[in-house]
Amino acid sequence: MPIYINHMLKQHTYTLNPDNYKNTKNWKKKARKTILKKAQKFPPDTTLTYQITDTQQRNGYKIHKITYTLSAWTTANAYLLTPDTAKQAPAILILHDHGAHFTIGKEKIAKPFNTDTTTQQEAQKWVQQHYDNTFLADDYAQKGYVVLVTDALMWGERQTIGGTKYNQQQAIAHTLQQLGYSLGGIMLHDDLKALKLLTSLPYVDKNNIGCLGFSMGAYRAWMLAATTQQIKATAAICWMTTTHAQLTPPQKPKGGSDYTITIPGLSQHLAYPHIAATISPRPLLLINGTKDKLFPTQAVQQAYDIITKIYKKDKALQNLTLQLCDTHHTFNKQQQNTTHQFFQQHLRK
Repeated sequence: MPIYINHMLKQHTYTLNPDNYKNTKNWKKKARKTILKKAQKFPPDTTLTYQITDTQQRNGYKIHKITYTLSAWTTANAYLLTPDTAKQAPAILILHDHGAHFTIGKEKIAKPFNTDTTTQQEAQKWVQQHYDNTFLADDYAQKGYVVLVTDALMWGERQTIGGTKYNQQQAIAHTLQQLGYSLGGIMLHDDLKALKLLTSLPYVDKNNIGCLGFSMGAYRAWMLAATTQQIKATAAICWMTTTHAQLTPPQKPKGGSDYTITIPGLSQHLAYPHIAATISPRPLLLINGTKDKLFPTQAVQQAYDIITKIYKKDKALQNLTLQLCDTHHTFNKQQQNTTHQFFQQHLRK
């Protein structure tokens, strides 16, 4: 932290503060344009294709291992889960967390198959620790949703050569910025491409697509929904705060991992809750824990108040659900049930 960080924060304002706009429609349009502009360069595009490389039948659904074109430079692997009764089914893009654990990505969300024992054991241990022993993708597929789960850059099958280490994040982010890109921007690009793949599937109801994430996945979920209207309903668990709180001592940034949730220059214009508020009037569920040391309750409540103000202006408070639970940084079964009900309400009308 600069020794004069408090002076910097005291003088810092946001050029796109929604309080300065009477018309939320105009504000949201400018905000979305700014987010995409500040995300800087995206990798060159190419024709979107995918192919199924492996399939396993499970209880009421299939899980497919697929390879798809992520950009003109690269392909990526993902898990695609399809209910056996899928005919124009609602769909959910589930985005994995950070957790400083890089050897698995999509495997934190979908139970892996036909892979090595170590990966299977790591995945099982991860969901026991953070997801109340539930593979979210499998859970939603059993409930009749089409689900897509991908690896973010640096995770799972998209690790660096030799395997991603925590201290490599800063070096990777630096390299990208030197070339005019950003790690946060690349991740947004990749999530947009995953959404494009999901909406291209003929058995997906394109009018009922949701996005869900925990921790870094929560940040990715509301960031993605802020930049595209294709997401009808968004649920984000354990990632919401104000930008000022994130940078105010003793709530210090964690260095390497913060690059994944940073688009350079964006905070000159918008704070985190401003970005999430651009989702209004579409349905949004945010759940945070009062015992979560990463996000102090006071800062979470301040962020909630900012988002509520926009939904109130849009006369859409019925589409906003904000919860503070007596929990740590976790996505437990009770929270999962709340999330299920949220998607049931908004994607299955």
